[in-house]
Amino acid sequence: MKIKFILGIFISIWLALIVRIFFLAVESNSYYAKLSLSNTIKSEKIVPVRGEIVDRNNKPIAINKLGFKIQLRPHLRLKKNIKSFNEEIDNLIKLLPILKKEKLIKNYIKKDSYYNHNHIDIVHFISYEDIMPVYSILNLRENIKIVPAPKRHYPYEEVGAHVIGYVSRANKRDIKDDKLLELIGYIGKTGVEKSYNTYLQGTAGLRKIKVNANNQEIQELSHVLAQEDRKLTLSIDIELQKYISSMFDKKAGAVIVMSVDGEILSASSFPEYDLNTFVSGISHKKWKKLSTSLDKPFTNKLINGLYPPGSTIKIGLGLIYITTEIDDKWSVDCRSSMPLGKRVFRCWKKKGHRKTSIKKAIRESCDDFFYKGSLQVGIKKMSEGLLRYGLGQKTGVDLPNEFIGIVPSREWKRKKYNRPWFIGETVNTSIGQGDFLVTPMQIAQFTALMATGKLPTPHFAKMIGDKKFEAISKDVLNEKELKKLPLIQRAMYEVCNYPKGTATQYLSSKVRIAGKTGTAQVVAIMQDVEDRVLEHDMSYYSRSHAWFTSYGPYKNPQFVVMVMVEHGGHGGAAAGKIVSKIYNRLLKLKYIKQ
Repeated sequence: MKIKFILGIFISIWLALIVRIFFLAVESNSYYAKLSLSNTIKSEKIVPVRGEIVDRNNKPIAINKLGFKIQLRPHLRLKKNIKSFNEEIDNLIKLLPILKKEKLIKNYIKKDSYYNHNHIDIVHFISYEDIMPVYSILNLRENIKIVPAPKRHYPYEEVGAHVIGYVSRANKRDIKDDKLLELIGYIGKTGVEKSYNTYLQGTAGLRKIKVNANNQEIQELSHVLAQEDRKLTLSIDIELQKYISSMFDKKAGAVIVMSVDGEILSASSFPEYDLNTFVSGISHKKWKKLSTSLDKPFTNKLINGLYPPGSTIKIGLGLIYITTEIDDKWSVDCRSSMPLGKRVFRCWKKKGHRKTSIKKAIRESCDDFFYKGSLQVGIKKMSEGLLRYGLGQKTGVDLPNEFIGIVPSREWKRKKYNRPWFIGETVNTSIGQGDFLVTPMQIAQFTALMATGKLPTPHFAKMIGDKKFEAISKDVLNEKELKKLPLIQRAMYEVCNYPKGTATQYLSSKVRIAGKTGTAQVVAIMQDVEDRVLEHDMSYYSRSHAWFTSYGPYKNPQFVVMVMVEHGGHGGAAAGKIVSKIYNRLLKLKYIKQ
């Protein structure tokens, strides 16, 4: 019995061994074949070259500067290799004195680990001119690898900074969202560089090679090219942009030059800053200076600057008034002030405008007309109309993180603060004050609507590769509004051409234009103040923002020119000269056909 038991165990063990040998020799053949393949065939991703950005005249405004990165073999800090590591670092410093030893070591330590078997970037970028004299020497060293690495460069530096945007090193969150960034290393952070980042960065190529046990290449098996160097053509004219920047020297604010169908010829947020400082990393000192500036150079005021619109809004509210509760013959007797409850709402003109109907109210910017009109129309119809005209919502411009602003209403206030609406707030809204906030891009779009009756979507892209960007415009005015629009347009013409127009005396444009000025208060005027302090006598940051939005030519609208000067005071005085020069330049460059 014992012999049978021992024999049974012996046979069972041999059967198990035979089954295991069969599994290893036959069934696992495909698995180990794949494993051996991965040991002999290596895949290398090919980094795509970022596409360039050019202006409408094909002038490069974001290009790739030729250069290289220097990589060092991993695991050189192990005890047995530390001598080689120190030698390589010292040799690099000797050949390229512009490099800093501490930074090279820091870059290496950051990526060196037992799990990393790839060469480590210790110099992220060095120019072609700097490396060429020593290239052949470095290339012979077995621990060092020199790899082409183009660097983003902005030839016009600060001009158009907020529109163009910049690229910078991708962070962990960026890489988590897009694994390709682990290979590329850089991503568009602001402006169109961010909006069109996926298109501009392209897609990686793939190269499969056969290597031996020493990781030496034996044969190339396949090569899929990267989709790269995709060109983005913007609608802006960089020379016009440069010209406008020179006029806005030492001022803060925004300028937009846009065709009435939404194509933007020039757009600037001031102050600007040199984009190139962000590609490799900005110094702490420079960052602190820019980030603490009261003029907020890092804010893209075109779409992220929120301002009271002031009297610019009167053209839209005027259209709402005469197409809802009052007709175009309705008038007020402006005596410079309107008592309402315990408050007195004043008109800007101390002696009043006397008898004033819609055209005169817009031409001479009579506050009293809009105060009294708002009491007739009510905040519900005012806010609903303004929202339909594109305010209080995104314009759809192809820039990232656009703000929506605020069109005040009962519903908005209840949702935001859970408080009741007061009639005085309706009156404040009628002159673009109170909680009313807009972006310069919204005012430019709104002006285009007043010029043509259509609400365009502003855009900077003109061609994406060889595909033309399609302009989009919406019909938002009803039949009655379209019928009454010419009256508003005529009033806007008189703003710029009639002797008492608020802009007339400040203009020298060779193009007949229509427009609206605006003075948006940033500091409230107390009720007991009889004589207002003149804008130029106020401290700078207490002065009103100056708006001047316009379109031209009047009879054949082609372009909108919108200028907003922070703390500029009166719209016509602060912006009239700039607006005139822009129209004259558009005429000279033959963008405007009279």
